[in-house]
Amino acid sequence: MKEYLRKNGIRVGIIIAAVCLIVGLSSAAKDGNIGFVQNATGVIKSPIQKALSSAVNWFDTIYGYIYEYDSLLAENESLRSQLADAQQSARDGIAASEENVRLREALNLRQAHTDFELESCKVVLWSSSNWASAFTISKGESSGIELGDPVITEYGAVVGQVTELGSNWATVSTLIDVDMSVGAFVGVAGNSGMVVGEYSMMRDKQAKLTYLADGAQIFVGDDVLTSGSGGAFPAGLVIGTLTAVQTEAGGQIEYGIVQPQCDLDSLVQVFIIKSFEVVE
Repeated sequence: MKEYLRKNGIRVGIIIAAVCLIVGLSSAAKDGNIGFVQNATGVIKSPIQKALSSAVNWFDTIYGYIYEYDSLLAENESLRSQLADAQQSARDGIAASEENVRLREALNLRQAHTDFELESCKVVLWSSSNWASAFTISKGESSGIELGDPVITEYGAVVGQVTELGSNWATVSTLIDVDMSVGAFVGVAGNSGMVVGEYSMMRDKQAKLTYLADGAQIFVGDDVLTSGSGGAFPAGLVIGTLTAVQTEAGGQIEYGIVQPQCDLDSLVQVFIIKSFEVVE
């Protein structure tokens, strides 16, 4: 309809004006008043003038609607484009800021642990299994990575361990995976135990502190650190915090619940510890 009126609007207006003129003249002739020519002026001034005025107003309204509608469409499209550009710029800025933070923390990590040989890797794919907590990284054997290498964040928090290895990729099982276990010290007293993955806790992104020595005293809020036992992990890395302590009926501590320090849901980059000094 808009395109038709745009292309043929003048022609349609002329036709409507002509029809109105004929109707007006015919009406005047039927009235039987004084001569046709003498009455034409009055006829034109009254019904035809009204008809033409109505037609002009109608066309003005239609054309106004058409051009205003098109203008609004163009303006909306421009605003949508500007909004998309602004949103992309904001996302780029946030990503750049986060990358700068990671780089600064990575530098601090290397300075704090000069005995570590570190390899920076990107997280490229998370496991889709409900029975495991693992992800794939962007480097593998060709970068000097080996099975069993510990994995940490740029803040030095324990993430997990390399459990599968390819030439240019590797799989990392996280702290909460059911096949993971890490020797740990707990609290100020340094009570020893093991942090292990437990399926019932994995869904809540938590791990279990168990194999505690008889008479061990642990409390909610205690820090849990790697003990270095077994030589798989360097001693003193942060594992997480105790959020609950379960006891038996006799008051004997049964196990604790550990909230990992690393936020598994926000991992983008990790560091593989390819070698470190083992403290005897």
